[in-house]
Amino acid sequence: MYNSDDNEQDISDVDEPDREYTESESKPTVEELTHRLEESQKLLAVSEDKLKRSLADFLNLEKKTRHDIENGINDKLDKFMLKFLTIYDDLTRAKDILIKENVNAQGLDSILKNIDSLLTEYGVSPINALGEIFDPNLHEAISVVIDESLDENTITKEIRKGYISHKRTIRPTLVEISKKQ
Repeated sequence: MYNSDDNEQDISDVDEPDREYTESESKPTVEELTHRLEESQKLLAVSEDKLKRSLADFLNLEKKTRHDIENGINDKLDKFMLKFLTIYDDLTRAKDILIKENVNAQGLDSILKNIDSLLTEYGVSPINALGEIFDPNLHEAISVVIDESLDENTITKEIRKGYISHKRTIRPTLVEISKKQ
C-alpha cells in the first residue's frame, strides 16, 4: 500500500524562483539547485512508478472481479438451464407419446415451440450430433456399435439431446458411437 509520508519532501526545502533573500541568507549555489532538482526528479519518478503500479493493480482487480461475477452468473444460469432442459425433455417425450396414441398434441406442440424460441433468444442451441465424429467436449458416449462401413467414432445414435450456450456445453449429448472390428 502506498504511504503518502514516504519520500515526502518538505516544501520549505524548495526555493521559489521569485523569492527574495535577506543578507543573513545566502542564495543556493548551482550545485545545490541541481542536487535539489535531481532529488525532486527522483521523487517524481518514484511517485509516477507507484501511481502506475496502483493503476495496474486496480485494472487487474477490476478485470478479475468482472470475470468472477460473469462466471458466477453463468454457473447459476447453467444449473437452472439443466433443470429446465429436463422438463423440456419430459414435455417432448409426452408429445411423442400423445402423437403415437393419436391424441391431439397441438397445445403441447405450441408450448414446445415457445420454449424453443425462448432457448434461441437466450443463446441456447441444441448440439447436432448424428453422423458427426465423437467430440468429448460436446458428446458423452454411452454405447458402442461395431460397424465396418462407418469411420471410427462416428455417432450412430443420439440418445439424449445436448445443448450449448454461448460456446459453453451446458449438457453433452448422450450418444452411441461406431467402432471397427
